[in-house]
Amino acid sequence: MMLKVEALSLRSCFLAAALAVTTVGSFLPVEAVQAQTRTLPDFTDLVDQVGPSVVNIRTIEKVAQRTPGVPGAPGSGEMDEEMQEFFRRFFGQPLPGTPRSTPPRSNRQPEPQEEERPRGVGSGFILSADGFVMTNAHVVEDASEVLVTLPDKREFKARIIGADKRTDVAVVKIDATGLPAVKIGDISKLRVGEWVMAIGSPFGLENTVTAGIVSAKQRDTGEYLPFIQTDVAINPGNSGGPLLNMRGEVVGINSQIYSRSGGFMGISFSIPIDEAIRVSDQLRATGRVSRGRIGVQIDQVTKDVAESIGLGKAQGALVRSVEAGSPGEKAGVEAGDIITRFDGKPIEKPSDLPRLVGNTKPGTKSTLTVFRRGSSRDLAVTIAEIEADKPAKRTPDREEPTPKTPPVSAAAKSLGLAVSELTDAQKKELKVKGGVKIEAATESASKAGLREGDVILAVGNVEVLNMKEFDAAVGRADKSKPVSVLFRRGDWAQYALIRPAR
Repeated sequence: MMLKVEALSLRSCFLAAALAVTTVGSFLPVEAVQAQTRTLPDFTDLVDQVGPSVVNIRTIEKVAQRTPGVPGAPGSGEMDEEMQEFFRRFFGQPLPGTPRSTPPRSNRQPEPQEEERPRGVGSGFILSADGFVMTNAHVVEDASEVLVTLPDKREFKARIIGADKRTDVAVVKIDATGLPAVKIGDISKLRVGEWVMAIGSPFGLENTVTAGIVSAKQRDTGEYLPFIQTDVAINPGNSGGPLLNMRGEVVGINSQIYSRSGGFMGISFSIPIDEAIRVSDQLRATGRVSRGRIGVQIDQVTKDVAESIGLGKAQGALVRSVEAGSPGEKAGVEAGDIITRFDGKPIEKPSDLPRLVGNTKPGTKSTLTVFRRGSSRDLAVTIAEIEADKPAKRTPDREEPTPKTPPVSAAAKSLGLAVSELTDAQKKELKVKGGVKIEAATESASKAGLREGDVILAVGNVEVLNMKEFDAAVGRADKSKPVSVLFRRGDWAQYALIRPAR
């Protein structure tokens, strides 16, 4: 069947196309068919306009080369010497084909040598006529040499001006002038469903043009930036190339693909050009990117938690812990707060906060709006500069001896809990004003995820500093609805919803 399909003549294809048009024309007015034809995009002018600004990038890295003479290295002769010694001992003669005497080994090891190997191929585009080129950080990462080839086949050695792994943006410079620079588009005018085009070097095939539409904007993939999602065919080697609108303006940098096979599967991601330009300006000015931080660890707010504490809808960023001495702590941010706005801008999801704070210049005085125990308040915070990435430091849960007869109040029992007062030492260690420690969690509390050793800080938006306040808060809670509980586990704070047994 496949052979028959491939063997169809060109004339048959034209006849089929004509039949299709005739069929459509019989159902649609001629004007409608012509309007559809006019809306089909023609990319030829765009290719002529932008093609000269897109470059191919090859990288080379230096790797250690095994040197002859180094014991254990291929070609070092170590095995030959061992075999010669074997023949001398058991046969009284050297290994055939070797000299009668072998010079003694030298203890001095030769200097290790390096060899250059091709590392990868990517794409880029010319930012300015004087030779600044933008690409992805992962394209030039660990490269000892970067080679930029222009569409007119001129090749230049480039120097890396700077690379930012967080946004995957890099800027390199070649010694050339009078280059055709790209035009930068307005990302706010980009619409879902709009036609876009990409130019790059997939699999090393230079100046390859592909096209598609914008599938989504502000796509959160867990990275530092919200991506533009398209169905443009992007493959390895396209990285760093431009995503263009129909006006020939760059609206993004092709950066990632979703793939199970390593090839294109209809989902591609591009870095928004406004974010990339902001990063490139800093790289060109200082060689690095400076970002703001406030020193809080955050998590998402679930719909159930939002409803139970009176927030309404699931929005904002839940503060799970506050770094000691950080701007957040100095501003009065507490674990369990929900940050809903930053400088008046709404925080719809947790990833919005680090993006907004990160784009704020260190030293800036900003305002955080937090939702705490049923009401909102504004906190003044001075933004600090972000440090190098460090793994999240979590305090292991401490195993403390359980009292032989844990105190059980009627209020706590109704939630499946047994609790006790915090000692002054425990308050100091946890850096809290008060709370109650869970000695046992059963039934409803256990199902909600609470366990022995957790510290309850609030019940139903009411702060509890001791067992008396805990009992009062539980007594006022509506047992016909899930009861929200703010608790600490190690360094982290989070909410749980206890559904009392009926």
